[in-house]
Amino acid sequence: MAAITEHEQGEIDSANASGKKPVVFVHGLWLLPSSWNRWREVFEEAGFSTLAPGWPDDPETVEEANADPGVFAHKSVGQVADHYEAVISKLADRPAVIGHSFGGLVAQILAGRGRSTATVAIDPAPFRGVLPLPISALRSAAPVLRNPANHHRAVPLTYEQFQYAFANAVDENEAKELYETYAVPGPGTPIFQAASANLNPWTEVKVKTKNPKRGPLLIMDGERDHTVPWAIAKASYKKQRRNKGVTEIVRVPERGHSLTIDHGWREVADLSLAFVQRFVTP
Repeated sequence: MAAITEHEQGEIDSANASGKKPVVFVHGLWLLPSSWNRWREVFEEAGFSTLAPGWPDDPETVEEANADPGVFAHKSVGQVADHYEAVISKLADRPAVIGHSFGGLVAQILAGRGRSTATVAIDPAPFRGVLPLPISALRSAAPVLRNPANHHRAVPLTYEQFQYAFANAVDENEAKELYETYAVPGPGTPIFQAASANLNPWTEVKVKTKNPKRGPLLIMDGERDHTVPWAIAKASYKKQRRNKGVTEIVRVPERGHSLTIDHGWREVADLSLAFVQRFVTP
């Protein structure tokens, strides 16, 4: 397990000192914790304390990430989930957890471990038992899956690949701006893990959907998402609704996988905040 960084420890200490209910944000592949900065302001204005830990060895900036892409290699879903659980274990109060893409998968893993008071999984990557494999999802994952050696590498997306996987629902100018502002290389391992999850009984890509301590869960998905199409989100919801707790799903019209960072981010943030506020008092 990667050590908690000085920056992360600072956020933990700040959250504990505030006495406010914490919200932990979990980013997905090809993004950094800074992709949540605007969301954090919204939640803090609503009275919460916020933390945005990185995946193990995440650089601080996009510039650093692109200068040393190899730092992202060899990160598995289990390692990432364990790292976030280690951060949460140091909080004085159990947090709400919000994750996007593979971060949405990790958020569900943490909820299944009883680590979250309320969870929002946005465009969440599939876990074991989620069966649909839409063509657009396979095409989005192709930059990684087409070369088995990528399992152990960090893989950057070209602009064209990013536009298809993330930015298909925004115009060309915004797509280029999002790519330049946010895109970083990502580890290939989680993609291969997700692709083989239903063939591997020992996979790390599994969620304890029936844990009574899971807490309320909202799954949110962009209507035009290529990376996590509605069929995947709906199948995840059907697995999760076996839990006796609150389980809901929302389809956000005309939005793609970039819905947490593009011009419409505030709508998605407000929907997430409203869900958390129903169950958690700051």
